[in-house]
Amino acid sequence: MPSEFDLIDRYFKRNAKSAVLGIGDDAAIVEPSPGMQILMSTDMLVAGTHFIADAEPEALGWKTLAVNISDLAAMGAAPRWALLALSLPEAEDSWIAAFARGFFSCAEKFGVELIGGDTTRGPMNFCVTIFGEAPAGKALLRAGARLGDDVWVSGHPGRAALGLAHLQSRCVLPDDLREKCLSALHQPQPRVALGLALRGIATTAIDVSDGLLADLGHIADASNVSMDIVLACVPMPLRNGQVADKLVRDCVLAGGDDYELAFTAPTDKREQVQALPDQLLLALTLIGSVSEKGNGRIRVLDSTGLPVTIAGSGYDHFKSPS
Repeated sequence: MPSEFDLIDRYFKRNAKSAVLGIGDDAAIVEPSPGMQILMSTDMLVAGTHFIADAEPEALGWKTLAVNISDLAAMGAAPRWALLALSLPEAEDSWIAAFARGFFSCAEKFGVELIGGDTTRGPMNFCVTIFGEAPAGKALLRAGARLGDDVWVSGHPGRAALGLAHLQSRCVLPDDLREKCLSALHQPQPRVALGLALRGIATTAIDVSDGLLADLGHIADASNVSMDIVLACVPMPLRNGQVADKLVRDCVLAGGDDYELAFTAPTDKREQVQALPDQLLLALTLIGSVSEKGNGRIRVLDSTGLPVTIAGSGYDHFKSPS
């Protein structure tokens, strides 16, 4: 069994070319690019809450970094550096090697360098602190939505939650959808390219981690606006009754764990947004509008314009059941 320092040297010490000083000292040193501001975020993944304890380690390594990169994507920032703190009950070589392989596969795809962290023995959990860059004053914030803005979402929200429902035997997904949903759950794709493209177009953005309605609610609260979401416009993975309609709807609106981007943009930017799917090979769907100032309400409407009652809007660690 490797020691703490053997573990770091063997699996996580890499040459960080863009850092002034990387792994090996008491702290790393980085220098932002000229004219750029540094954005920082941190997320923790805990066994039994964010993943099952026997999760496949390579996919878990990918996801540990990907969910953090997604926060930078939502702010229109380019990811640069990461710190990784991990707690493991045992230092099992083959498991750690697979985890590191997945982590660095994600890091290489999105241009992230690991510059430090910590290891300890204990209940399994992983915490990444991520650093990125955006031009000064150009980061996308939650507080910029304006009356009349369009509301958009990328990709196919709900797939990750449907994948989890399948694993929990709450539904049986058809073959053509099952792998897409399990891939969305285990190997989410941070929408970095979209976030960068939205600088100067979007007024706000957020990644869908807790549920589409819940995360739009964060924008509405920060911007002091209300939104109307048209249910028929929200992309649904299934509409043919193969899986219970209510389960599909709940997964799409409140499932979370997708790490798609929801964003607002002025109507006069609509053509620019509509040009992005061909450039990015990513679906973007107009699902509603910023309907009024104040309140912070998210209202879901049916095809006749009447409100639809939604039981839950998303995940809350201190309210939702584990």
